[in-house]
Amino acid sequence: MKKIQVVIDRRTDEAKDVVRLVLRRQDGENLPAFSPGAHIDLFLPNGMTRQYSLIGDCSETDRYEIAISRAANSRGGSLCVHSALNEGNALDISEPRNNFPLQAGHETFLFIAGGIGITPILSMIRHCERRGWPWRLLYLARSRAHAAFHDELSRFGDRVRFHFDDEAGCLFDFTDASFTLEPGVPIYCCGPAPVMNAVEDFSSSHPDNPAFFEWFSPPAESGAREVAAGFDVKLQSSGQVLHVPEDRTILEVLEEHGYELPCSCREGMCRTCETGVIDGLPDHRDYVLSGSERAAGRTIMICVSRAKSPMLVLDV
Repeated sequence: MKKIQVVIDRRTDEAKDVVRLVLRRQDGENLPAFSPGAHIDLFLPNGMTRQYSLIGDCSETDRYEIAISRAANSRGGSLCVHSALNEGNALDISEPRNNFPLQAGHETFLFIAGGIGITPILSMIRHCERRGWPWRLLYLARSRAHAAFHDELSRFGDRVRFHFDDEAGCLFDFTDASFTLEPGVPIYCCGPAPVMNAVEDFSSSHPDNPAFFEWFSPPAESGAREVAAGFDVKLQSSGQVLHVPEDRTILEVLEEHGYELPCSCREGMCRTCETGVIDGLPDHRDYVLSGSERAAGRTIMICVSRAKSPMLVLDV
């Protein structure tokens, strides 16, 4: 994976427990182009790699801007950002990737954000504004103090509807008659699992409104998943055949045999470990591939996905 060295040009507090970082190249050159909904990897000084959405206007590549919420149950990523990253620090990032793009064929949008889930949505709003596309936003947060970019979004008037749990005394009710949606308008949603699950339920009763989601963590399984079976992988470069037992992932087996491959989340969420499939039938268990990509079967997330065929030949 190609890494880009940047420096933290500015750090500001955006909301309670939310910090905003502006990243620039040290030589002042532009950064790679990105599309609305894209994210980058941050290679943190504690050795962790974490993904954060780009919040800026994709027409402006002199800098990248990200916002990170300090998670109460942080496994070390957001805690490192909040406690160890300061203005002037240099760090490595990846080139942008996009698992949550605006789909072609729509020019009117409903955005739903829960908490820090506003980050990929914000770049989409900026994109729509530049093109004059109509949009609306429902922004759900625990409190006004936790709502990042509240002041900026308030300037859009009635196109933005805020719901603060503490002020309302309850979570948002998607069956509320005041919440309406015209047929054909797509829904783009990012936020914690309760918000995502509620929007999934809402969208299931609105089949004319396609819904697209960016998950923070793997959604809860709705039913029992087929028990994993062992299979073999053949490495195209060397011809080596390795067995993947039922209690190991492809990534773990490759690592056990000395292969160092890019990875981050190990949950099928970030696309960092994406690997080409030369032959065989993948059993996709990720949360990032599109339906057409799954059907093509030419790529696999080796951190979670398995095989439906006895062997997979991988582009490794």
